[in-house]
Order: sequence, then structure tokens, then C-alpha cells
Amino acid sequence: MMRSSAIFSGLTLISRGAGFARDVVISAALGASAGPAADAYNTALSFPNLFRRIFAEGAFAAAFVPAYSKTLELDGPEKADRVATQALAAVAAATVVLTIVAQLAMPWLMMVINVGFLEDPARYKLAVVLTQITMPYLPCMAIAALLSGVLNARGRFIVSGAYPILLNLIMLAAVIPATGGQVGAAYAASWAVLAAGVAQAGLCWWAVRKAGANIHLAIPRLTPEVKAIIITAIPAAVGNSATQLNVFVSGNLASFVDGGRTWLATADRLYQLPLGLVGVAIGIALLPRLSAAVASNDHARQKASMDQAVLLSMALTLPAAAALMGMPYFLIDALFTRGAFLDVDAEATARALFQFGWGVPAFVLIRILAPAYFARGDTKSPMRFALVSVVVNVGLAVGLFFGARMGVPGIAAAVSAAAWSNAGLLALNLWRRDHYRPGPALVSRLIRITLAAAGMGALVAFASWARPYYQPEIQSVLAAAGLSVGAKEIAVGLVSALGGLAYAGLALATRAVTIAELRALVQRGNGGKD
Repeated sequence: MMRSSAIFSGLTLISRGAGFARDVVISAALGASAGPAADAYNTALSFPNLFRRIFAEGAFAAAFVPAYSKTLELDGPEKADRVATQALAAVAAATVVLTIVAQLAMPWLMMVINVGFLEDPARYKLAVVLTQITMPYLPCMAIAALLSGVLNARGRFIVSGAYPILLNLIMLAAVIPATGGQVGAAYAASWAVLAAGVAQAGLCWWAVRKAGANIHLAIPRLTPEVKAIIITAIPAAVGNSATQLNVFVSGNLASFVDGGRTWLATADRLYQLPLGLVGVAIGIALLPRLSAAVASNDHARQKASMDQAVLLSMALTLPAAAALMGMPYFLIDALFTRGAFLDVDAEATARALFQFGWGVPAFVLIRILAPAYFARGDTKSPMRFALVSVVVNVGLAVGLFFGARMGVPGIAAAVSAAAWSNAGLLALNLWRRDHYRPGPALVSRLIRITLAAAGMGALVAFASWARPYYQPEIQSVLAAAGLSVGAKEIAVGLVSALGGLAYAGLALATRAVTIAELRALVQRGNGGKD
């Protein structure tokens, strides 16, 4: 699982690097609070992604991957591929219909999803048009997500980790030469989303065929296998809808503040980095393994897989959370403050990022704990817990935004609190059912990881406070070399590297992580397929 996660994480890191370049270019071109284009574009990007997370990569994946893995394990690839073909036809048809309905109803939907936009007709109209352009991204990603699940179940992780890179590269190619100011760049970015969706689905289709899976286009039919997947997916869809309702509430509240949606979206980019590199990667590697272990009734393998996933995820996530909380403004200012993205935008985004930071471990744990339910065909329990998290999120978000007058940071704090409530309920119920109980050795390791991460967090927080003392020195060195920019970028890079080395030293010193585990992470086994 460590090797599979490393493959996926490495490719995700490349994707996020390209995504960072994309975000820097788009932030500089669109800004945040300086005009309507940024909030309209972020709405256009988030709306199809909302449905993608509910259906394509959420509910359907939670139901399809265990079903495909179990069929592959027990009945062989031929029958498994028939199930995948039937599922592909169903999910493609459903998302195409949903896309057409959403495009036709978009003027009215926008009144609901962004109430604050009604006060600004320019933002409202631009958001409607851009979202109609990006909406066909949904069926493309639904197809790509299902095919990616097939690849993962067959032990192939390279393409499923690499295909998101296409989105970032295509958007960069579209936005950099764009003309027409902020609005022109927003249109270019939106059309690029659609083009990237087609390219991503095509790449996954090629990879599945190359892997030897006999999956093809078919007329949608409600076969017994598809019915079983749909029945399993419905509770997961409700649960994911609940989770995405948190996103909906957050975006709606943020729409009352000029630039609010963009501040949240920019902070989201950073806190989603450990979630994508760690939580998603390990969760994807865990689900087929856990499904196969459950199908063969191998309890030792089930517990070992969960222990590995929890330990590895927290060893990589806790230091990331500590860094996001220790130097939020330093990160945002160095990475995004340029062009139309102003210092006031960086300060507001940093306050939101701090609140997201303490929720990062919970976001990742949800990705690790939920597969323990999905592998057993239980999508109802995660649904119930997600609904509880919605109640927590909505109550806190409204209270902190309006009552406590925290504004956008209050929205982020509510999201983090809701994530912890969800993760806590998932863990408690697994313990109660005796499906998973971490032993004393794992708890001891987690305590040592937390101490190492806290020490690193204190170091980068001090470095952030001391920034006025050393950044001018870096600027002087650059000026002597004939360069007038780059000091803050170099400074944050040096501090991040220092923090990483400090955490590595503390983790090894406390034996939170051992040399043997690091060696296992980088060495290839004999059974790897790619």
C-alpha cells in the first residue's frame, strides 16, 4: 500500500505543482475582490465539481470499486469487465442528463447557489454563462473516475494519478495568452476546463484498454449488477450530498463578501494539497485491498491495512497541518500576492487558511476511515455521520459568519469543526462494531508524530514572525545579482525546506517514523505492476 500510495502521491504532487502554476497565473489575471471575474470563474469551476464529488468520484466510486474488486477477486476479469461496462453506460447517461438540465436551469440555479451575487448583476450574469460552459466537464469526469477505479482495482495507479495534470496544463495554455482583461481570462479558463475534461476521459479510456480490460460503450440497461451498485450508491450519494451541502453553504455565505468565494477557493488550494497527496492517494490504494480482504474474510489483513493507512496518513498530514497554521500569511503572500491579487486578499485568505489548517487531519482521516465501511458494502453509516456534520457546519457557519462576525474565516472554522465531527463518528462506530481498533503501538506512534509536527510548527511560526529580519537580506542578494523580484518566494521555500528537515529529524529521533519504513516506501517490490 505504501508503494501504491507513493506512485499516486508522486503523480498528484506533479499535478499539484502544475495546478499551483495554474492558480498563480489565474489569480494574477483575475484577482479576487477587484472585479466580478474571479468569483464568477470560481463558481463555474466549483459547480460541476460539486456534482462530480457527489456522484462520480463519491457515491458511484464508493459503490463501484468494491463491487468491481470483489468480482475481480472471486469471478475473474471477464465478469468484472462486464460489470464495469454496464456501470459506465449508466453513469455516463445519468451525468449527461444532469448536465443538460443544469445548463437550461442555470439562471435560476445561480439565484440559489450564490444569493449574494444578486446584488451585483455583472457577477451574476458572468457566473451563469461561465458555469454553462464548464458544466459538460461533469460527464467527462464521471467517465474518467469510473475508468480510474478500474485501473486502481487492477493495481494500475500511474494514469489515475496522472490524468489530472492535463487539466492544469490545458488551462495554463489557454489563460497565459488570453486577451480581454479579467473577463477574457475567465472565459479562456472556463473553455479550457471543458477541453481538459474530454482529454482526461480519453486518456483514461486508452489506459484501461492498454491494461487489458475489455470495457466498451453500451446502451444503458438496469441490470441486476447496476441495480446493486445504485442501491449501494444511494446512501453514499446522500452522504456526499450532505458533505457538499457544507461546500454549498460556505460558498453562499461567502458570496455576500466581494472576493469571498475567491478567498475560500485560494485557501482551499493549499489545504487540499495534503488531502490530495495523502488522504485521497492512500484511500484509493486502501479501498481495493480492504475490499479483497473483506471478501476473503482475512481479519488480520484488514487490520494491518488500516493500521498502515492511519499511520502513514498522519505521519504526512500532521506536519502539513502544522505548517498551514504556523505560517498562513507567509504562504499566501509568497505564492499568490501579485498582479490583481492584492495584499488585502492575501490577509483575508490567510485567516481562512489558518482555520482550515486544524481541520486537515480530520479531512484526511475521513478518506481513510470511510473505506472501512465501503469495503463492507455499508454506505448508510457514513451517510448518517455526514448528515450530522452538515448540521454542525450549517449551525456554526451561520453563527460565526453573522453572529460572531468572523466573516469568511468563520466559514472555514465551521468546515473544520464539521470534518472533526464526521471523522470522530466514523472512528467511534468502527470501534463499537469491532471492525477496527488501533492498538497501543499505533497510538504511541501517533503521539510521537504529533509531537514532532508540533515542534516543526513552532519553528515555521517563528520563521514567519522573523520574516522582516531576513527577507530584506535575500532581496539585497538578489538585487546584487540584478534581480528585483523573488525574495518572498525564495524565503518561503527556504523556510518550508527547513521545516521539512526539522520534522524529519524530530520524527526519526522520536521513532515516530523508522528508517526501515522509509526504505520500504522507496524500494520496489517484485509484484508491482507499474
